[in-house]
Amino acid sequence: MVVITRRSGETKDSMFRKFSRLFMDENVIDELRKKQYYRKPSLKKREDAKDLMKARARRKRGRMGFFRRRDK
Repeated sequence: MVVITRRSGETKDSMFRKFSRLFMDENVIDELRKKQYYRKPSLKKREDAKDLMKARARRKRGRMGFFRRRDK
């Protein structure tokens, strides 16, 4: 849940920006979209495995980029 407290001298625009930033950081919209429809447990497991493989590939590419330096 996103809660904003108003400080003295804070404008409505700055409060709205702060609220928007916190709202995005909390991933509220993503959670609502995930919970909007029922997904079978097997489908969840398959999607999680797919995400894990993507993350591993991303990390591997990052490490390989460190070791593959080209001399000029």
